[in-house]
Amino acid sequence: MADAAVSMVARVACILRAFDEDHDTLTVSELATRAGLPVATTHRIAAEMVSERLLERDGLRYSIGTGLWERGELAAVSLRFREIALPFLLGLYEASGENVHLAILDEGEALYAMRLVGRRSVPTISRMGGRLPLHTTGVGKALLAFQDDAFLDEFFSKPLRRATVHSRVDEATLRGELEAVRANGYSVAHQEMTLGNASIAVPIFVSDGPPYAAVGLVSHLNRASVARAVPLLKDAASQISEALGVSLESDGRRWRDLFHTAVRR
Repeated sequence: MADAAVSMVARVACILRAFDEDHDTLTVSELATRAGLPVATTHRIAAEMVSERLLERDGLRYSIGTGLWERGELAAVSLRFREIALPFLLGLYEASGENVHLAILDEGEALYAMRLVGRRSVPTISRMGGRLPLHTTGVGKALLAFQDDAFLDEFFSKPLRRATVHSRVDEATLRGELEAVRANGYSVAHQEMTLGNASIAVPIFVSDGPPYAAVGLVSHLNRASVARAVPLLKDAASQISEALGVSLESDGRRWRDLFHTAVRR
């Protein structure tokens, strides 16, 4: 990346994107390498970002700052969607005792908007604000199944990563599975993202078109039960859909446009 040809906003974005769940703290040299920027440039911009609370510095290491987190909580998916969905997700957790996931479709991946866990819940690699593939997760398949042909053609035009030996990466097999999701109204992923775990999910619709989100339960493979999970999930999805629809209507077209942009971009 030629430093002189990149705007300041783009450089800041490169620095922020250098952080992920596996790299939540970085030195200047690590930050520069991952951002693709010169060390001197990275050091200068990082110092300014610390002063604005976008980054925090602890000794030689930098991390995402509380100021950035504070502003991030104003995003549409956080400010309204999570707050609306939370009571119904808590009810779903109380009824199931399993991991509860809420995800939206963002840039061809499942972006996890919320995750509820408890003492009985199985370990998962998902995290709130994290991303996982659509084709290996329950919520991802529930989102993917209802996209239009153009989206699916673009999705399958790229090689699909196999997360475990059980991951399905063959286009014909996956398309057949997505047809079943559309017919049955729920998706299942057995050990496709994490060995020993099973995920069952349903889409959340508010109006015509693709789902706004998907809600899922992740449990140990031996405890997974479609017969038990699907009615709980569909009830939660229906309640979230109704509550979200009321909110969208009460806030008018401005909120509707904002939310569509946040979910479908």
